[in-house]
Order: sequence, then structure tokens, then C-alpha cells
Amino acid sequence: MHRIIRNVRVMDPSDGFDAVTDLAIVAGKIAIRGAIAEDFQAEEILDGTGLVACPGLIESSLQAHSPGHGRDGDLASELQAAVAGGVTQVVLRPDTQPVADTPAVLQEQQLLAEKLALARVQVSAALTTGLQGQALSEMTALLDAGARVFSQAKQPIRSAALLRLALSYAADFGLPVMLHPEDSELAAHGVMNESGLSMRLGLPGRTAVAEQVGIQRDIAIAALSGCPLFFPHLSTGAAIAAVKAARQRGEAVHCGVSIHHLLLSEQDVGFFNVHAKVLPPLRSLAERDALRRAVAGGDVTAISSDHSPWGVDRESMTFIQAPFGISAVEWLLPLTLRLVDDGLLSLMAALQLLSTGPAQALGLPVPSLQVGSAADLCLFDPEAAFTLNPASGASRGRNLPYAQWDLRGRVRYTLVEGRVVFRA
Repeated sequence: MHRIIRNVRVMDPSDGFDAVTDLAIVAGKIAIRGAIAEDFQAEEILDGTGLVACPGLIESSLQAHSPGHGRDGDLASELQAAVAGGVTQVVLRPDTQPVADTPAVLQEQQLLAEKLALARVQVSAALTTGLQGQALSEMTALLDAGARVFSQAKQPIRSAALLRLALSYAADFGLPVMLHPEDSELAAHGVMNESGLSMRLGLPGRTAVAEQVGIQRDIAIAALSGCPLFFPHLSTGAAIAAVKAARQRGEAVHCGVSIHHLLLSEQDVGFFNVHAKVLPPLRSLAERDALRRAVAGGDVTAISSDHSPWGVDRESMTFIQAPFGISAVEWLLPLTLRLVDDGLLSLMAALQLLSTGPAQALGLPVPSLQVGSAADLCLFDPEAAFTLNPASGASRGRNLPYAQWDLRGRVRYTLVEGRVVFRA
């Protein structure tokens, strides 16, 4: 199908292109970026006046509960939320039910994603059996079944020897590994940041030192094999500094942060707000500001929504009982634009952290709007203001602490391989 997008502001972090122009799409690829002849035949012409076109966003940590019991959403509902947010590619977390540690689970996920034909889906395979950190998964079989990355989701590996073996195998395969860096004994069973606030609330605290100790160990072990690492959701300035130092030594290490850790702090737990329970936990205001400085300084490769939807039946749980996670993939772009409004990032830098940055960290093809590239696009109105109503989203998860926030930035179209998969 031939499609034209006229008079749109094209912003492409892959090459720094930023201009109001036209795009032509032919056979799922960008055919023209620039003036299009009047006699160019197209089945559809989209008016891009006032809109920004950028490469489709990439969500590096999406819990879609497929396979699963369905009450918290599934791949269909959560991919609908993703494309409504301009996301054209997602990496599924392996902590499903059952865990994605067998070829059968990965094949089921890929077949369902192909049938849905929404966002591109990259399946991650569990690094250890059942994510329990006791024995390696059948990594070769999982690779053959389509694994694009190995991951421990939110579970650290206690055994340094087992981690070294896992990273050595992954390095041989040439695939990156996503790790949750944390010393599990220091973390204990904390449900929020360890501080004076956690003591006053009577909630078990999770010390920031657990992350700082964990990441130093993981980086040191990875250096023995040269395995590329991606820490997708760091929560402390010290952890990001450790990644920066490793990169300066020439090690293949990237890090990301969730948008929640850049906009919220432990204060948002308030009076036991289960919607602000996330792992790693929201930290102090000082740590939040340290993360923001790291993002502004270019020390972070990616920003994610760390999407974890939970059904409404979880609302009656206590803070200790409630699962970790925030459901926000549909709102990732306007939430990130808050950082632009705060003067922390330029719009181009923000789009880079949502698209080309995650691709680089994950070893995926870098999305681009250059001629010949796959036509995976997000078209959004950067000035469209709205008040966030969680019930208006496509996700089945309503567990987000942003209700009634005033935001700007509405996605109008999402295209994958030139197909319009979302139209506002």
C-alpha cells in the first residue's frame, strides 16, 4: 500500500533530522523523506499539520501476562495499549505463568503476536529455570525458538558462579542479557524504599545499597565474559555511575530508568498508595534528582514505562500484599514530555531515549525514518492537552498513580511496517 504523510514535522534521532516535510511509504518502508511529486499515487494521504512524526517507540520491559490467567490483561489488551501510546516494538518480560523458560512458551507468544499484528514483539527468555536462579535454562533451545534477549525479569541471581556461567553462554550466542541488579539478602522482603518514611509507615524497607552492591557484582562478572548487559530500570545515581564507569572502560553495558523514577519519589507512596508500589521502589527526592541529572547528562540509554498491569481485584490488597508494578505504557510519551517541559531534555533527546536508545541497548535494529527504513512511526500532537483518566486506557491495568495529572502530547497515528495499527 502507498501512503503519504504531508506537512509533518519529522524528528529522527537516528540522524538528527528535524524539519517539516512529507513522507511517502511504499511496501512498508520509507520511500521518500522530502518533497513528494503531485503525481505520486497513494491509497491514503494523512494530514500531518501540527503533528510530529518520529520512529516508533520501543518498550523494553512489558509484562503482558501471556501466558497467564487473564484477569490482569493479556497480550491483546496490552499491545492495544502499547500502540495507542505510539509504541511499535515491545520486549516481553519472561515472568509469565508459566515462565518463559521453554520453547513452547516462546512459540505461543510469537504465534499470538503474529495473529494480533499490532506492535512488533521480541520475546525474552528466562536466564534460569523458573527464574529461580538455581539452574540455567535450556538457552540453546530458547535461542532456536526465537529468543532475542535473555532476562531474569525482576529476580536477581544469588550465585555468582551461576551468573558467570550464564553470561558466558549468552556471550557465545551474541545476545544481550537484561538483569535486575540487587543483593537479595540486603533487599530482604522490602516493599518500599528504606528510609525514615518507611519506618513511620511501618513498612519493610528495601535499601538502595542492595542495588548498588548488586550492580557492582554483575558488572564485574560480565567483564569476565564480555557479555553485553542491559539494566533497564535502575533507581539510584550510584548504580548509573557504575554503568558509566564500565562504559568508559569499554565494557558493553547500558542502563535505563523507568519514567516513574524520574517523576515520582517515595513521598508518592503517601497513605499506603498501592499504585505507587514498584520494583525497584521509588526512592528519595535526592535520588530522583540524581537520576534526572544522569538522564540530562546522557548517562542513561533508555526510558521505559516498565509496564506491569494488574486487575482491579488487587485494589483491596494491603500495601504489603499488593504486587509490584505500574501500568503506563499508553502514557509513556506524554509522561516523558514532562521532562521536556521541565527543561531536562530537548524533544529530540527525549525521543531518542524512547526509540533509538532502547534499540541500541537491546541490540535491535535502530529505528529510523531515513529512506529504506521500515515504516514504524509514531505521529503525535505535542500540544494536545488532556487530563489523564486511567479508565480511558486500553490496558486492563488501572494501577497507576497519575490519575488526574494534566499532560500534553496525544498520539494520533501509530504505523507498523506502513500499516496504521492505531488511529485516534
